[in-house]
Amino acid sequence: MSTVLAWATLAVWAGLALCHSWFWRTDQRLPEPVRPERWPSVAIVVPARDEAELLPETLPTLLRQSYPGDARVILVDDGSSDGTAEVARALTVPNGLPLTVTSPGEPPDGWTGKLWAVAHGVREAGDVDFLLLTDADIAHAPDSLKALVATSGRDLVSQMAVLRTATFWERLIVPAFVYFFAMLYPFRRVNSARWRTAAAAGGCVLVRRSVLERAGGIAAIRGAVIDDVALARAVASAGGRIWLGYATKVWSVRPYPRLADLWQMVARSAYTQLRHSPLLLAGTVVGMIAVFLAPPALALTGSWQAALAWLLMAATFVPVARYYRQPLVAGLLLPFTAALYTLMTIDSARRRTGWKGRTY
Repeated sequence: MSTVLAWATLAVWAGLALCHSWFWRTDQRLPEPVRPERWPSVAIVVPARDEAELLPETLPTLLRQSYPGDARVILVDDGSSDGTAEVARALTVPNGLPLTVTSPGEPPDGWTGKLWAVAHGVREAGDVDFLLLTDADIAHAPDSLKALVATSGRDLVSQMAVLRTATFWERLIVPAFVYFFAMLYPFRRVNSARWRTAAAAGGCVLVRRSVLERAGGIAAIRGAVIDDVALARAVASAGGRIWLGYATKVWSVRPYPRLADLWQMVARSAYTQLRHSPLLLAGTVVGMIAVFLAPPALALTGSWQAALAWLLMAATFVPVARYYRQPLVAGLLLPFTAALYTLMTIDSARRRTGWKGRTY
């Protein structure tokens, strides 16, 4: 029986490595820019709740964008209690992009706080060609906006921001988070017209306003907790073309120094991803055990097939490890990290979804 299981694990990993749209590769980057005949107008919308500590690191990078067209920054204070709005107003950059700081008040029933803030920012933006939706913990290189806009032919362009990996737990958990996300939503499928996979990374999303309106606006996803994927699906359903890739000019400065911090990050939305279904939760747990935990367990009993499956698993992790400048042997620890994610997902089922004092 163990031999059959070992062969099965090897077959699964061979299939994932070769037949799952090369999900493990990190070569989906912004294509070569195409200079438009006219640089479109852009409003950068930043929802922020209790972000006074991080804004000095991120907001100036938006205000210093070297963009040839008309652009402005709108920071929406989502009911902060730490002086976020005052800190933002004090960060105005000489000769930088214009900054508007506004607040929508508490969200109505059926809205998440973040999306209520985003919708308010979109209304404040007025009649612009594009909206850049970016989180308050995301910093941008000076030509980030220009590079995003110059990506021709797409109605939604999103980049997976480079996440922080300064501590032991960040180095262990964060690259695996990106790896699992790409396994769930292979970037090549998102970017291909032949597939119907739709996804986005919420820290950096450029969307064409006319297509967003055709999709029903932010109101169409007003209750979504995993709002980035919901937005991508709404735009795709409205006939918009989407693109998702790995960032080189966009990064997160939010620290997750302790395992508890990362646990909270994953657990607050994992069960939502499973549509609050006990059946999907059970299937996910069984799948994680069979795919990630069985190979090392069987390999330790002497199965060469399982050992080869484990090595194949580790090999698929190499591109993400390189992207995050981690040791190439980090993939051998993927079963341990997968076990932590499995526990986080189980824990998510007993929690109420929440963020910074709000529960949904």
